Amino acid sequence: MSAPLVLTPDLLDAARVSPAWPFEEAKKLVKRIEASGQKRVLFETGYGPSGLPHIGTFGEVARTSMVRRAFEVLTEGRIETRLIAFSDDMDGLRKVPDNIPNKELVAAHLGKPLTEVPDPFGTHDSFGAHNNARLRAFLDAYGFDYEFASATDYYRSGRFDAALKLMLARYDAVMKIMLPSFREERAATYSPFLPIHPKTRIVMQVPLEGYDAEAGTIDWADPDSGERFTTPVTGGHCKLQWKPDWAMRWFALGVDYEMAGKDLIDSVKLSGAIVRALGGQAPEGFNYELFLDEKGQKISKSKGNGLTIEEWLTYASPESLAQFMFQKPTAAKRLYFDVIPRAVDDYLNFLDAYPRQDWKQRLGNPVWHIHAGNPPPPETLEHAGEAKGTSVSFSMLLNLAAVANAEDPAVLWGFLRRYAPTASPENHPRLDRLVGYAVAYFSDFVKPAKIYRPADDVERQVLQKIDATLGALPAGATAEEIQASLYDVARAVPRYQDFAAKGATPERPGVSNDFFNALYEVLLGEKKGPRFGSFIALYGVPETRKLIADALAGAFVGKPA
Repeated sequence: MSAPLVLTPDLLDAARVSPAWPFEEAKKLVKRIEASGQKRVLFETGYGPSGLPHIGTFGEVARTSMVRRAFEVLTEGRIETRLIAFSDDMDGLRKVPDNIPNKELVAAHLGKPLTEVPDPFGTHDSFGAHNNARLRAFLDAYGFDYEFASATDYYRSGRFDAALKLMLARYDAVMKIMLPSFREERAATYSPFLPIHPKTRIVMQVPLEGYDAEAGTIDWADPDSGERFTTPVTGGHCKLQWKPDWAMRWFALGVDYEMAGKDLIDSVKLSGAIVRALGGQAPEGFNYELFLDEKGQKISKSKGNGLTIEEWLTYASPESLAQFMFQKPTAAKRLYFDVIPRAVDDYLNFLDAYPRQDWKQRLGNPVWHIHAGNPPPPETLEHAGEAKGTSVSFSMLLNLAAVANAEDPAVLWGFLRRYAPTASPENHPRLDRLVGYAVAYFSDFVKPAKIYRPADDVERQVLQKIDATLGALPAGATAEEIQASLYDVARAVPRYQDFAAKGATPERPGVSNDFFNALYEVLLGEKKGPRFGSFIALYGVPETRKLIADALAGAFVGKPA
């Protein structure tokens, strides 16, 4: 994510005025360092490992990395930057997640720090360590430049000791900030300090009976046994409630930037007030909208109702996931399997456009941010008779898989090689991965959902006309020539004429989307698809004519997927 950038004058001029949200965020940080005179900036992201990592966690790291890169451009690399991915793995496990094995094993350790709960998967020393490893594996695979930090390690090593003692010394000020945010019953027993029970190892939520700021200790009683304890707030014997903990971390580490979900707006305000009470400065940041599942409900780690990182990567690239994260971060978006094809093709379209853009457009292009300013060139297929290479979309591969009922990547490569004989998985590695994703997605989602419908009388005549038109095309007709011939067929049919289309005239009407939608539904059993001329060029004119013949003969209607 951090390959060196060549900072040309044109790039720098465009960056200073870019309205792209990562640059807008970075400009806030520039003002911060101009006021403070600091020479280094710390970015932070947080992760609660009470459940398996989900895509929202990845999104926070990806988006923060985008802001970091924009900041590095605006400051021309003169300010040192670091990114910490901080895991709150000392939190007590409050409930057993729904999406794990060996729930009984975990249930026996409820209330203990996550790094003291056994790993139900049997691969790590603790449940917290397992989830941390899952997160790190993905962040490493994507190439993020970050430092992993564990709350357990930081508390036990003494790294937070000075900040914890200061928090205890400012106890009254912290309570004054926190208590108004609670109902009366909760306020009566609240304490920002959570001692770890020396016998049961439970993270205790108990009121304090007293504290000694100079000694750095708190006094409390076990509500079940009545036994009283005096516990140091240092050395990992105690942790903080999460809002004071967040503030303490900002203060202790000197965090300059951290974003958070919109559900945490009030928490950000409270933590900001606490860090100021400690004598520090709250970080810059912004609040992003939450991800929703297919039913419009908030994604939950414990429920497992959203996509996991592994699930997305079964069907699409990490770059497509970053594309999804980049777009409209302040708008709520549904995150489920149906969004994957659009995200993949959006990424490919932006990648294809990038070489033709000026710097102003490039800095608004998601691929600049996804690839930290160094997007790769698009991979295209070279076909005889075409002036430029052809980019292959995910939707195109899905439709090729659909008509060939292909569950083997080699079948799709057969079509691709026939169109572009020099293409191969070796010289088109990204396309090869895309082919693999398409086959997996087709098998699991497209094939079971295909529904063909019969052509009505108008559509039958149109399909017959298309068949004749394709038969009259010269051998080796390009995708553009095929597409133009399809438009000519549709323009003669009143049903498909669109006089409101751009450039349409009474003599030469535009063509409505209904024409292509009919082709997709009758020939492919789908509601939508890629540019049909390009599809025919890849699939083959003879093969398409047979597809039309089979559809007119009723071979597909009622056919099981």
